[in-house]
Amino acid sequence: MLKKVLHMKAVILAGGLGTRLSEETHSRPKPMVEIGGKPILWHIMKIFEFYGVNEFIICCGYKGYFIKDYFNTFHLRDTDVTFNFKNNSTNIIRGSKEKWSVTCVDTGDTTLTGGRLRRIKEFLNPDEPFLFTYGDGVGDINISKLVEFHKSHRKLATVTAVNPPGRFGILNINEAQKVSKFNEKPDIGNAWINGGFFVLEPSVIDFISGDDIPWEGAPLQKITERNELYAFKHHGFWQPMDTIAEKKFLEDLYLSNSAPWKIWKD
Repeated sequence: MLKKVLHMKAVILAGGLGTRLSEETHSRPKPMVEIGGKPILWHIMKIFEFYGVNEFIICCGYKGYFIKDYFNTFHLRDTDVTFNFKNNSTNIIRGSKEKWSVTCVDTGDTTLTGGRLRRIKEFLNPDEPFLFTYGDGVGDINISKLVEFHKSHRKLATVTAVNPPGRFGILNINEAQKVSKFNEKPDIGNAWINGGFFVLEPSVIDFISGDDIPWEGAPLQKITERNELYAFKHHGFWQPMDTIAEKKFLEDLYLSNSAPWKIWKD
């Protein structure tokens, strides 16, 4: 496996309502729904971390305080610690394996995906591409090759194209892997679809006019019309977690030690 250490920021959408998973999301945001005792958000971050990505910007919204609280107490979850009540002190004996820098940004309860991306512009490096994905999907995507492909075509945006069940918007891709058309939600079956795991140049945010703009709508369509969107075809595993059945499927894989996206070592 090609593995190149990447010094990039990763932006993760974590503010939606998760209505199709209401059995779990009535009390917490969807990225905090657990797979094998860990939030799916953690799983996504571990995928990035495997490739050296340790700077994260989390776009919070619905029940975002759950996410902030999770990271506020993160250093206590998997560490050895001494609580000294005599002098009111806490001593971490064995620190966490993760060396992450996590910025949680309140991007609004009802802001759409494009609007959330627009709201975190100030936290990006203006001259460096960044990674961008949804907080509810995992896969064994080779992030190093994804970034290498993005840099090779020198365009504004790269989307990871995947081949799962056909309830998503499709991508029309030519032989050079340029996206010629971006359809958000067409009524057709299996095809190459938007699997998240984007690499973006910061200037894509200029295509987003406000909070009520979905990233998958006008921004991506305009970027496509300007021949600035390319697709990185991923032939491996990819799976979103939109329903209880999908959550159970992912959890069964993880608990049986057969999760394809678990590319890191414990």
